[in-house]
Amino acid sequence: MWNGNLRRIGIFLIPTLVALGGCDSSAAPIQESGNAGQRADLRVDRHRVDLVRSRVWVLTEDGVVLYRNDRHERVAIHLPEWLLVGATFSCPPDIALGPKGEAIVTSNVVPMLWRINPDTLEVSVHRLELDSDANQDFGFSGLSYSSRHGKYFAVSSTQGSVWSVDPLLTKAQKVQASASNAGACGAIS
Repeated sequence: MWNGNLRRIGIFLIPTLVALGGCDSSAAPIQESGNAGQRADLRVDRHRVDLVRSRVWVLTEDGVVLYRNDRHERVAIHLPEWLLVGATFSCPPDIALGPKGEAIVTSNVVPMLWRINPDTLEVSVHRLELDSDANQDFGFSGLSYSSRHGKYFAVSSTQGSVWSVDPLLTKAQKVQASASNAGACGAIS
């Protein structure tokens, strides 16, 4: 059954990825899962396709679901200490693919990241040391890895700020953006 879901996601995403030149920052709606009655206002519907490893990573309101085409399986991955708020209050958190196939998940509440090992699926939690705005409450609603720069870039929709995040997921530095990103869910300019 999951193979049919993967095929439906792939049919929609492949043309999108081709149009974006292979960029992994596109997000499209998927079917909601989990406890819709408990958190019906949460609209987490982001996913990333890893064509190299034949996988689809899906961010849901309950964590991450990994569809492995090579093994014909669906794996639910719990994110310990994951904090997020619903669409009424903020843009949803985001998921990005790293250079080694790892999935990185944001919180839209606090500057923390969750890294999922692509081989073992073990989750590690990373509290970012900020170079500014440490006294403010914000998280990231957009995340993308730049192979050109060798690091991640994150956006906070509540602040409209853009941050560079080192590849070890320890520090975040505020960078000058070409435009305000306030209210831009997942967009980095």
